[in-house]
Amino acid sequence: MTSPDSLSEMIKAIQKFCEERDWDQFHPPKDLAIGMSTESNELLDLFRFKSEAQIQEKMQSAEFKEKVSDELADVFFFVLRFAQLNQIDLTTAMQRKLQKNAAKYPVETAKGSNKKYNE
Repeated sequence: MTSPDSLSEMIKAIQKFCEERDWDQFHPPKDLAIGMSTESNELLDLFRFKSEAQIQEKMQSAEFKEKVSDELADVFFFVLRFAQLNQIDLTTAMQRKLQKNAAKYPVETAKGSNKKYNE
């Protein structure tokens, strides 16, 4: 299998992968959202009970970095699959969300701050 280079190519590859396995029946929005959460929690579990220094050290390990990469890919799979099945253009959605966030977090007040827009 060739490596997809663009978002649309990745979505097509995931669609083909799932259709070949007859998985559409298992991918209603609820189950895909659950999958995103489940995979995100598997990523989070890799960092549980670790200090920032321990995490930085572990991130230098190729084996650990591969585990992190695998979990990120699993989350990304569910995000792309959700978008594909529900006709959501992620590029447009991200551009729109960045515009909304720019309005909520103007550089003048948000730069260097971790406060939420309503604090």
